[in-house]
Amino acid sequence: MKLLSMKQRRKGSAGFTLYMLLGFGLLIFLSAASISFGAAEMRLSTAWEAIFRFDPNLTEHQIIQTLRLPRTAADLIVGCSLAICGAIMQGTTRNPLADSGLMGISSGATFAMALCMAFLPARTYGQTMLFACIGAAVTTAITYFIASFGKSGMTPQRLVLAGISISMLFGAFSQYISIKYHLGHALAYWTAGGTAGAKWSELLMILPLFAVGVLTAIGLSPSVTVLSLGDEVATGLGLKTRFVKGISTLIVLLLTGISVIIVGPVGFVGLITPHIVRYLVGVDYRYIIPASGLYGAVLTVFADLVGRLINKPYETPIGIIFAVIGVPYFLYLARKQRREFE
Repeated sequence: MKLLSMKQRRKGSAGFTLYMLLGFGLLIFLSAASISFGAAEMRLSTAWEAIFRFDPNLTEHQIIQTLRLPRTAADLIVGCSLAICGAIMQGTTRNPLADSGLMGISSGATFAMALCMAFLPARTYGQTMLFACIGAAVTTAITYFIASFGKSGMTPQRLVLAGISISMLFGAFSQYISIKYHLGHALAYWTAGGTAGAKWSELLMILPLFAVGVLTAIGLSPSVTVLSLGDEVATGLGLKTRFVKGISTLIVLLLTGISVIIVGPVGFVGLITPHIVRYLVGVDYRYIIPASGLYGAVLTVFADLVGRLINKPYETPIGIIFAVIGVPYFLYLARKQRREFE
């Protein structure tokens, strides 16, 4: 058994290295395409000159430096953050349908953003970030409370149902605020999910928090692997389950809040990516969490590029692109879970 386990670990490690290298290659290629292509027509050589030989007097160079580069960086941050959140949630709750969008977390951050738009028009970026994280924390607490209420306790099915209910409730609250305080187009475009308005100053403010969240998630990944075996097994192996779940929740709240501030409530990134990665690298969260971050960034950059090119010169927000992909996949997973439950 020990020899078999060693072989499995060696195989998982080799596969992880291979797929990480493949993912980095895809990310570099798609990032280059994201910088080079968009609504404004320009040659590839012009796009690369804007990076390596920037001329502030050229409009094309200004477009690359002030619009496309920060937009691509925002795609990377959002995709990585949401995919890691999904992987952590699926591991700690043992729920393959867990995702920050489906569990009510994104809707809480969105509701907080709507409140900020209505009552704090002169808010700073730091205040916006704080309110988004608080909103995410409130809806998370409500979701877990509802799912745990009753004799049977919390189950994966009840957690998903509670999350969807809270998402719908706070989504309705956000729409009410939008109508009452005439937020209109600003909130509507933001809730559709798009990185077109990303700015370097805002991304640089977020970057340290993003780095802390990602590094903490990777450091916590061995504990998430043990926790994914079940609370009783994890406790028997000496894991402090409450501590791990608490830190995991804080990471999810931080990374979800960051993502909502940048792009709005984009769903399904955290649902789809860990399943793809789990198929590639296995069930060890030491591999799943970092690989999910990488491939989440790949998928988000790709979705944003598709959204810019399918209906030029108009843009389709990435939230819509992921909804088209994610809804059928969610239905497939739900059907699969129902068969296993039966």
